[in-house]
Amino acid sequence: MSGVDKPELVVRGTSLLGRALAALAGGRPLVVVGPRRAGYAGVVWAREPVPGTGPVAALATGLESVRDSRVTVLLAGDLPGVGTSTVDRLRGALGADVDGAVLVDAAGERQWLTGAWRTAALRAALPVQPENRSLRRTLGTLRIAEVPAEPGEADDIDTPEDWARYR
Repeated sequence: MSGVDKPELVVRGTSLLGRALAALAGGRPLVVVGPRRAGYAGVVWAREPVPGTGPVAALATGLESVRDSRVTVLLAGDLPGVGTSTVDRLRGALGADVDGAVLVDAAGERQWLTGAWRTAALRAALPVQPENRSLRRTLGTLRIAEVPAEPGEADDIDTPEDWARYR
């Protein structure tokens, strides 16, 4: 969306970032990788060494702030339909035989930026040079549970038209 700060777009009275943080109700630490923004209490802010080098680099940076958490929930900042029930279902799918759980949209596509992961598995999967790497390739070899998305839950906002549907 050409320079628009997507996480600050407002959907039904709440910013997209606010919606993502609310979906993580009670989770700690709450780590946001990106530029610091006012109005978000209790958030640990982190920034990639080279901003804009992709989600794997952002994940690597965020994991530095997660410390000893056994589970890490990964959410994009442009998800209007994500909620606590999404995160609860993802966490609930983390059985002993999987490394992570990802949301799967109606077309059967894994939504790599909506998942719950064993933190140790994420750390082990990260490449030495995470910049400009594919999240699908980085995490795709892990043992993954697929969690079917409920209607609208896997939607993201990539265009002004997408945003117009949710305002």
